[in-house]
Parts: sequence; structure tokens; C-alpha cells
Amino acid sequence: MLKLLVGLGNPGAEYDDTRHNAGFAWVDAVARELKVTLQPERSYFGLAARANGPQGPVWLLEPQTYLNLSGKSVAALARFFKVQPDEILVAHDELDLPPGEMKLKKGGGTGGHNGLKDMQAQLGSGDFWRLRLGIGHPGQKDAVAGYVLRRSPATERELLQACIDKTLPVLPLLLAGQMDAALHKLHAKPPRPKPPKPAATAPSATDSTA
Repeated sequence: MLKLLVGLGNPGAEYDDTRHNAGFAWVDAVARELKVTLQPERSYFGLAARANGPQGPVWLLEPQTYLNLSGKSVAALARFFKVQPDEILVAHDELDLPPGEMKLKKGGGTGGHNGLKDMQAQLGSGDFWRLRLGIGHPGQKDAVAGYVLRRSPATERELLQACIDKTLPVLPLLLAGQMDAALHKLHAKPPRPKPPKPAATAPSATDSTA
């Protein structure tokens, strides 16, 4: 069962719609879906809201510590409410997936993502769920820092929004802890369209009988 949904990003209007803020965009959408409003919570160094899930309360969190120190915020809330790492789902931008693709997984490495690194360090475990939202890779390692902090073009923002929209119907499964069902639904490929039936041919004059 999930008790804490986290979105990673950087605070401030100058970072709105940047690739690094994909996680904020997801939590904003979840907050609208659950009809709650994120409010500043100094004790947790972020914007937070409490919603009612099918199995009990669930917290939404957007750390305001800047991305590299996200773990400070996540760990503060998790410790206070005794939330275990495997009860946390964090949404974040993912360089290794192209725009328009996403992947839900549990645990694993950080892939060089500083927000995930700090979460892992502060929680003492990497055994949390990750919703990896694809932003693509600039092609060169030394270009990554500027790439993730730039505002993405409209086409990429539309692809990200499509991914976010796809996750919302799966929220009840996530909040109920039905992770296998959520994984299956989220990653299911659309069925292949059936081939068109051959058009019926009219009988020719030679086929008729006298």
C-alpha cells in the first residue's frame, strides 16, 4: 500500500515546464484528481497535501529544497508518519526513456539522478517505487545539466501530459497497493487493430444460371 506520493522538481516560476519538473507536473495532476490542494509545510520542507485513499490516508509531496536535496523533505515526512520506503512512490524525469514513454518500477539504481540519490541516502534505502517519466537524452553527457533545466517544447509537454493522463485511472490500484495490477494496466500495449475484411465481390454474369 502506498502512503506517500512524491514529485521531484525545482521550486520557482523560472523552473516551470522544465524537463526536471516532470515529477511536479504529475503530483499536481494527482492533487487535482484527488481534489486536494498542496500547501506549504515547513516541517517537511515542501508543499504537501493529505488525501483519503481506499486503505487510509495518503500524502502528496513536492519538495521545495531544490532537486538535489529532495531526500531531506521526503525523509522528514516519512519519518514523522512512519512511512516505509516501499510505501513511497516518486515521480521523476527519466533521461533513458524518450518523451511519451514511462515506466513504473520498484527499487533499482539512481541512473545519476541527483534527486533519487539524495532520497536513497536520506531514507537509507532505494527500495521505493519510481514512476519514470521519459524526457529523452540530449545525446551528450556534458549537455545533460542544461538540457534538464530548459523548458521543454510544446510537443514534448503534450507527450508528458499524455503519460500523466494515462496514470490517473490507475491511481485507485496504486493507492490500494495492487501494484501488479497497476503495472499490468499501465504497461499494457494497445491491442493490434484487426485487419479489414475483404470486400465482397458481386457475382459476374457468367456465374448466373439460365
